[in-house]
Amino acid sequence: MTQDKNKTKQNFDSNAIEKATKKLLLAIGEDPEREGLKRTPFRIANMYEELFSGYSSDPEKIVNGALFNVEYDEMVVVRDIEFYSLCEHHMLPFMGRAHIAYIPDGKVIGLSKIPRIVEIFARRLQVQERMTRQIADFIRDLLKPQGVAVVVEGLHMCMMMRGIKKQNARMTTSAMHGAFRANLATRQEFLDNISRGASSLQI
Repeated sequence: MTQDKNKTKQNFDSNAIEKATKKLLLAIGEDPEREGLKRTPFRIANMYEELFSGYSSDPEKIVNGALFNVEYDEMVVVRDIEFYSLCEHHMLPFMGRAHIAYIPDGKVIGLSKIPRIVEIFARRLQVQERMTRQIADFIRDLLKPQGVAVVVEGLHMCMMMRGIKKQNARMTTSAMHGAFRANLATRQEFLDNISRGASSLQI
């Protein structure tokens, strides 16, 4: 598999995060002992354990044998998979939808596993471009299909809350393998499928 193996073995240190959060509160001029903030370091540590659960999750184990031999060689599309992640540059959220397609070559994956794969790669410090590629590469290596296509649409708080403060900017990334890269008609069928009935991303 092409995913970063070393990133699935890290230990989560709640105590270190709580201590760091207290230091951060002091650094911005707050009092970590006042009533509203006393349990904030604890809450932050709990939240980060959830938001960064992708580091301790092995995508291969999540699939857990949910691969099935099926004589089907037409396109399989799962669209509008919601995701939430954190940008590695500012640790601010980005969120959106992933659309995934593959053309089986003798094997299909259980439907619920595709959103789980997206979530594992999203729940890390990420950039959208890399996340898109990781999802596509993992499905390619797992299923060895005729082709895989992934399109991700994202809203980035680092653009909306700070810096250029552009509220309506959207980012779209894609990764294509096999038939989706080699065959324009196949790629266009996928793009037409995900654009049909698509609605605007909203917060």
